[in-house]
Amino acid sequence: MVLCENILYTKASSGRLCKALVLRLVTNPLVVQFAKNANFDSIWVELEHSTYSLAEASALASAAMMAGMTPIVRVPYQCGMGYVQQVLDSGAMAVVFPHVVSVAEAKAAVKMCKFPPYGKRSLWLQQAAVGLRAMPMQIMADEVNSRASAVGVMIEAEESILNVDAIAAVEGVDVLIVGCIDLSSDMGIPGQTDDPKFRAALEAVSAACQRHGKVFGLAGNYKDLEFQDWVINTLGVRLILAHVDSNLISVGAMECAQRIATIDRTVLPN
Repeated sequence: MVLCENILYTKASSGRLCKALVLRLVTNPLVVQFAKNANFDSIWVELEHSTYSLAEASALASAAMMAGMTPIVRVPYQCGMGYVQQVLDSGAMAVVFPHVVSVAEAKAAVKMCKFPPYGKRSLWLQQAAVGLRAMPMQIMADEVNSRASAVGVMIEAEESILNVDAIAAVEGVDVLIVGCIDLSSDMGIPGQTDDPKFRAALEAVSAACQRHGKVFGLAGNYKDLEFQDWVINTLGVRLILAHVDSNLISVGAMECAQRIATIDRTVLPN
């Protein structure tokens, strides 16, 4: 009944990896087709580290659903229930909350995303996730609660690691996502993903996810295949942010310019 399946759920439940492309720069919804052509499963619409408007985020989320890709939206820190409401009504099938460090914050995230009796989300009958179709109120609420309002929390601080088992135990939290950049920075070892302390933190998140049946996600590491191999095949990561649109454009532009420079004989030597 939802416009497209929630691939995050279906892949994780079968032990497979959900690959997401992060969008934070490109606003044209046609960018979703590039991601589809490259066999990504999901679009991650970045509202914490971007200047996207809600209208732009909605267009990207809608394009993702029409392409059969799950739209995941990360909202800004402490953005409030009203903003989360608009993000969900606009087409997000999963909402990710940054910098969650406590059980109280995890419970608040669930409360914002779910219709009663599981939360306090206000009910609007024309939901993007079900194709704006008219349907009985309770059927629509049950469908969106169970299939189109996944809750993700970012694990990005040492305090989060200390509380990770209790956070993972919160009913309604579906995904725990380690933010490698912020977590390593908070631990005083920025970018050092091979540091034993950092790896122990990820092992703690993995154990908590396995113990409570939650999806383990990873963000902020896009090139280290050894590290990615370890987290996916040893720790059980099932959602990975594979790359970012702005990074791909930047790297592609530099590689192109450098390649042309190797055969450019029009520049006279000094």
